[in-house]
Amino acid sequence: MINPAWEALPAQTRDHVDELVLKNLRIHAIKEIRDAAPAPVPGIHECLDMIVERYAALGQRFDRGPSAPLELETLAAEVRALPGRPAAVEAVWDGDTEGWFVRLLVVMDEPGGDHCLAIVSHGGDLRLFEGTVAPWPEAREASTVGPALAERFGVPFHFASPDVPDDSAPRWRDLR
Repeated sequence: MINPAWEALPAQTRDHVDELVLKNLRIHAIKEIRDAAPAPVPGIHECLDMIVERYAALGQRFDRGPSAPLELETLAAEVRALPGRPAAVEAVWDGDTEGWFVRLLVVMDEPGGDHCLAIVSHGGDLRLFEGTVAPWPEAREASTVGPALAERFGVPFHFASPDVPDDSAPRWRDLR
């Protein structure tokens, strides 16, 4: 059954919302719906329902699927291909509208800066409320592969908050 609020949107808006859904830009899609909808403007929850319906209609997953398992050899090859030398391997929490994930980084000594090796995600945070997965398996995965990668290059591994998501935890460079 087609949502009447969806049908009330101009065709150009519906096409643009579908483009945004295909790019996984949910917030932008909600704004597009609210900006173009005739009065009374649908609320956030009604817009989100429409977005979920569009994901299904377009054959897309609404929830974030798990990332591929980290492979030590692949990560090591990526580090070796970088210019300069690594100073540390670090895991840091990050998040977006779907939930928390861990970025596995190599902190470069020369030239300075961070290089993201992988984003480790085991699904959106809704899984925690549904009880479908133990809390924070992405942290366990990064805490297993990260130290092995660091050892391979003779550098320290740092993960300031492996038990609880915290995107403001001190970084390796901050502690030096």
